[in-house]
Amino acid sequence: MTRKIPFVFKHSRAENLCLTAAVALVLLMCGVVGGGTQFARGIPSSRTLRSMGRIYMAYGDYAKARPFLEQALDTATKANAADTEVCSCLIDLAWLYNSEGKLADAEKMCELGWKLQEKAYYKEHPYIAYTLRLLSSVYQGQGKYKQAKAALDRAMEIMLKCHPADDQVMAPFYVDIGKLMAAQGDFSEAETRYLQAMQLVNNSYGPEHLYTASVLGDVAGLYVQEARYAEAESLIGRTLAIQERIYGADHYLLVPAWLTMARISRARMDFDGAEKLLQKALAAVEKKQGMTHPLAGRILNALGELYFAQGRFTEAESACRQAAQVLENSLGPENDATAMAYNNLAKLYIRQAKYAQAQDLCQRALTSLENAFNPNHPDIAEVLNTLAQVYQQTGNAAEAERVVKRMDEITLHRQVTYGPVAKAE
Repeated sequence: MTRKIPFVFKHSRAENLCLTAAVALVLLMCGVVGGGTQFARGIPSSRTLRSMGRIYMAYGDYAKARPFLEQALDTATKANAADTEVCSCLIDLAWLYNSEGKLADAEKMCELGWKLQEKAYYKEHPYIAYTLRLLSSVYQGQGKYKQAKAALDRAMEIMLKCHPADDQVMAPFYVDIGKLMAAQGDFSEAETRYLQAMQLVNNSYGPEHLYTASVLGDVAGLYVQEARYAEAESLIGRTLAIQERIYGADHYLLVPAWLTMARISRARMDFDGAEKLLQKALAAVEKKQGMTHPLAGRILNALGELYFAQGRFTEAESACRQAAQVLENSLGPENDATAMAYNNLAKLYIRQAKYAQAQDLCQRALTSLENAFNPNHPDIAEVLNTLAQVYQQTGNAAEAERVVKRMDEITLHRQVTYGPVAKAE
């Protein structure tokens, strides 16, 4: 299996000491230290290189992991290593590229690894299910939700042939289904899957484990989408307590938790608290991944929304423009994250009476979202709301009425399907 290894480190100086010790241990275990013949010739094995790369990946040091993992694939290929080893090299690189936001590269590596796995094992081997999980995550990042669901459905089909539904190894698959359903606006199904996973996670890992914290953070993010802020705050507080104890208070891997906390703060009108969290997250992403990473674009978009809500329109426009550029370059103009950045920029254009530009951005956003999601997705309703404002400001009453009617239909459908949305606290 080629999953990330859950190494545990402390922060600052202790972090560096532990990281060094872990690398040394890997070298020793792989025969690199103490007379390993390959290392004596200056040629570490692909397995050794992968192990070292995984250590850095587990701690979010992707730039340090990359040369080890890329060299591992090169070494395995040149040495005519077994297909199983080449598979592992390809899939480890896919994990890395996915984490770095290099989604096209991640997709390529993952698909190559998947095909080779089918040759090395058999088409329904559990290893292939884990690779399909990863491929589903890549597709979701690209906004290819139909492909993401197909890959995850196939992964589940494989796993359920060799494991019962309540086996602890099924937990990550339920988590991934929860993430996918939440992204598609099916909050009820997402919660069902998350709770199914949480029961297995608590039984197998325990309430204080790092993976438990990660799942709690995912559930908190879902509750924020549903405006269940008190429940979200309780869960994300538990997530942060565990993650800070392991990584330290300012580590890059805490960014998702900070973003959830920022959304809660904004909903409660604590704009200063939300801005501090978003700026902290942006600085961490810039330092570790650079400002071209899709996550930087998402944070900038959140900052733009926050500034707009405060009436800080100059800062909002700057953040939204930068967000749209980063997301367009990294994910493409038809990605749903890019679409929401266009929508935020359109709101600013309405304020500036740039109605033609605002309408164009809304139409582009709407096309992307309608291609990605079902017709009743909440993001579609949000863009329709912006488009209705354009028509109202330009005196196009008939189009404004049509758009508002469609918004109301989405709202009614979601209330009937999922129940009324809670109000911000």
